[in-house]
Amino acid sequence: MANPVSLNAKSAPAGNVSTDAAVSPATRAKLQLNASIMQSTASISIGSQNDPQALLYKSAITSINEALKAELGENALQTVSAQDNSPEGTAGRIVSLATGFFDAFKKQNPGMEDDEALGKFMDTIKGGIEKGFKEARDILQGLKVLDGDIAANIDKTYELVMKGLEDFTASFSKPAEEKPEAEA
Repeated sequence: MANPVSLNAKSAPAGNVSTDAAVSPATRAKLQLNASIMQSTASISIGSQNDPQALLYKSAITSINEALKAELGENALQTVSAQDNSPEGTAGRIVSLATGFFDAFKKQNPGMEDDEALGKFMDTIKGGIEKGFKEARDILQGLKVLDGDIAANIDKTYELVMKGLEDFTASFSKPAEEKPEAEA
């Protein structure tokens, strides 16, 4: 256990501050707060076996799980991490999520013809997807882990996402024989 931090040279515990006239009440309160923070920090450091990365990881996981709890339930990250994270699985989720907003996009743009709405929608989601992939690459490059299998899997995932978007667009195109004949 950590030793209590004192505000004076008499080694009194932090909670037993003397009323020394040289220290204002505001300064005394600030010093007590600082002492409490130092004691807490020391306790956390000792409790985490001086492994700040483990503490950071646990704190991040706990906070993310709390933020996602309402939408994804208890232990959302652990549940999500059990899913298929292959390039195919990841690309499938990206395409499904992104294209799932097409009906809402059409409702928000009732004046657009179907082909025009599809084109605008695809431009919008492709821009977002490309930005997301670029940001992910930049982060991984900054961490110096964007090489080998990681880089290859990102490239493959990107290709599969673009193919999935092409397939989505093609599913709305009418075959040549079904298109109305041009009026003469």
